[in-house]
Amino acid sequence: MLASSRIVGIVPTLDSTRAREFYAGKLGFQFVSEDPFALVVRAGDTKIRVSKVPKNFAPVAFAILGWEVQDIEAVVAWLKGRGVTCEKYPFVQDQELGIWTAPNGDKVAWFKDPDGNLLSVAQHV
Repeated sequence: MLASSRIVGIVPTLDSTRAREFYAGKLGFQFVSEDPFALVVRAGDTKIRVSKVPKNFAPVAFAILGWEVQDIEAVVAWLKGRGVTCEKYPFVQDQELGIWTAPNGDKVAWFKDPDGNLLSVAQHV
């Protein structure tokens, strides 16, 4: 039953105004709605609820949302052009773009939203 249902991504935020500027403005997602509980945007066929959370929120140290892309270098360049900086972890081979290549050839880049939530883009072989 759930396998045939659409997924809704959920991301926490302390500041829905900054979150809307990031998700709708910088990432180009379609604004859907906002209420006292969440900001809702659409990325393709996927809704993302940017949930308003209490002031004691702290982001986790791993990616909570990611996208599969066909051309990671083009996507990372597009993000950079919109003011989004990829993380430059020490293990990342491409320190200029922030793209890590896994032993099997998959490529991943990570970036943060204004609340410090870690997001990713990945190109799989």
